[in-house]
Amino acid sequence: MSRKIQRRGLFSKKKTNKPGFRVWLYTLLAVVAIFYGVIFLWPVVPATGNVADSPVYKVKIKPQSSLASIAEQLQEQGISSSTIPFQFSALALFVGSKLKPGTYLLPTRASMGKILLQIARGDRVRESIAIIPGMTIWQLRKLVDAHPALIHQTKRMSSKELVHTLNLNYSSDEGIFLPDTYIFDPDEPDINIYRRASQAMQKQLAQTWVQKEEGSPLKTAYELLILASIVEKETGRSSDRGLVAAVFTNRLNKGMLLQTDPTVIYGIGPKFDGNIRKADLRKDSPYNTYMRKGLPPTPIAMPSKESIQAAIRPASSNALYFVAKGDGTSHFSHSLGEHEAAVDRYQRKLTPKTSSGTAAN
Repeated sequence: MSRKIQRRGLFSKKKTNKPGFRVWLYTLLAVVAIFYGVIFLWPVVPATGNVADSPVYKVKIKPQSSLASIAEQLQEQGISSSTIPFQFSALALFVGSKLKPGTYLLPTRASMGKILLQIARGDRVRESIAIIPGMTIWQLRKLVDAHPALIHQTKRMSSKELVHTLNLNYSSDEGIFLPDTYIFDPDEPDINIYRRASQAMQKQLAQTWVQKEEGSPLKTAYELLILASIVEKETGRSSDRGLVAAVFTNRLNKGMLLQTDPTVIYGIGPKFDGNIRKADLRKDSPYNTYMRKGLPPTPIAMPSKESIQAAIRPASSNALYFVAKGDGTSHFSHSLGEHEAAVDRYQRKLTPKTSSGTAAN
């Protein structure tokens, strides 16, 4: 009987501790709930947006910012939260080391928790600029100079200054930027776009140059770039790309004139009115491949990866001529007689403005 009483006494002692533990636990849970409720319900973003015609609030976080620095930047831009609560909230949500720089459009009256999670996801404003295959350098520079989301550091740079800034050893900035769509943050310096595009082109050339076959007339990767730019401008349909490259490769190997209109047009420059004339073909310039043998001194456009690949590995063909058929494709010929017959057949219906391809003197 005494043993039972003792057990009851022990049991009774444990029971008296439970209400205190529960009170402590419930108090803790209440504090946590209130804390997270404040984080996710209390608005810290102004009720009025600062973007025209849009109910959002625009803020910017600088790259390589610490958590404290981010808090200060947001506070300076109108977010109503002091540094310590911001840092504590970020740590409580386990995003203190995940906040990403960039420009953000925050919903008006958004809570601290909501904007912290948005910044941690990197759900920020992104801009883009597209370099189109066949685009010339003056077209590209005009496009970059006009982009409103870029900081324009290169606007007054000459071609040589731009190439020098990019640490490249080229005589021209033509053709050295790989066509692609480049994503960037608003207010990024435009030199970053040129740097990324030029580095992408250097990588592409390096990867392609090692595929050069024995017997290729190309001596350097820069010559590959030049030939690829011609292929780019002369190809009306992608399925003809390898054959177009083969014609120019065969002509280079035989020491023949390339006789390609796009090089002459490039030599005329931005003032070209869309109509190539006989006088243009007879006017000597480094880009007149009707008068000068070999490749022109620089590329004449930004070639695509496909044109670079075609220039290094052209189709297996002995063709020396081609003429546009008027439907985007070309007719390829092995002899001058066959070529002249194709010109009679296909170009009779075409104006001089739309004719293209390799002609013979």
